[in-house]
Amino acid sequence: MPIKDQDRIKTLARKVLQTEAGAVTALMERVDEEFVRACEICLECQGRIVVIGMGKSGHIGSKIAATLASTGSPAFFVHPGEASHGDLGMITGPDVVLAISNSGETRELITILPMIKRLGVKLISMTGSPNSTLAKVADVNLDVSVTEEACPLNLAPTASTTATLAFGDALAVALLEARGFTEEDFARSHPSGSLGRRLLLRVGDLMHTGEGIPRIQADGPLSEGLLEMTRKGLGMTTVFDERNQLVGVFTDGDLRRAIDESLDLLTTLMRDVMTPRGRTIQPDLLAAEAVRMMQTYKITSLLVVDEKDQLVGVLHIHDLLRAGVM
Repeated sequence: MPIKDQDRIKTLARKVLQTEAGAVTALMERVDEEFVRACEICLECQGRIVVIGMGKSGHIGSKIAATLASTGSPAFFVHPGEASHGDLGMITGPDVVLAISNSGETRELITILPMIKRLGVKLISMTGSPNSTLAKVADVNLDVSVTEEACPLNLAPTASTTATLAFGDALAVALLEARGFTEEDFARSHPSGSLGRRLLLRVGDLMHTGEGIPRIQADGPLSEGLLEMTRKGLGMTTVFDERNQLVGVFTDGDLRRAIDESLDLLTTLMRDVMTPRGRTIQPDLLAAEAVRMMQTYKITSLLVVDEKDQLVGVLHIHDLLRAGVM
């Protein structure tokens, strides 16, 4: 239904954003020795970082676990309610537990604390109450308290969950940096994502080889070159001399120039209209480098050569598009 007082709605929304931004900004002063110690515990962990939390804290914890896992810190989420009914067996001695509770008194968490401590597992807590049961039992407590929730009733977890999520991101990124985690490491855990495709796919994975390579003799007529381009569907053809040495490439651009000059298709030789040599790339280079070259030289295909400068394939811009590299 239509909202009558739109200005009031806008004002409220802006206040929510302002409150949550303030809650995150307040965390800056809490990046202290305790935060560093939490990082050290995670770096020393020989097992997994097990994140636990109930309700909204559980949803935030699940996201923090996913962020940790994707940035080089193996982690998973365990629901504390299920933990006391068997899932506690997922936590082992070499692990680290990251327990999240705004009050620090969540019953389902407090219930399993004795078992966690009995296992000798290091415990990091993220609470809004440094004097709570959870914070006192933990080896390290990260203070994520807020002065107020963004909810006008000051009831629904809003600013507190935002602050917790932000501090979880800070922890994950700090660990990423400390581990020397790289873009390629990130790509390995995201092979289906666009970054993974850009950083993992090599030219050799995408190039056309063997019979898929369009090729024509330099002394052949232009008409045969056009037929070869049509058969292979790459908008280009490689050109070889009588010694079977690569001497050039004939592309759509060369064809347009030949048409502009009204050259005879039957009498014009390929060597007279080809582009000598052409741009080359090696098969073991990243497909992202092929994208860079095509964009730099404003071309749509590359000749792929081995370490002996012998042609082993052809890469077309459409291959990169289909692979999602660009």
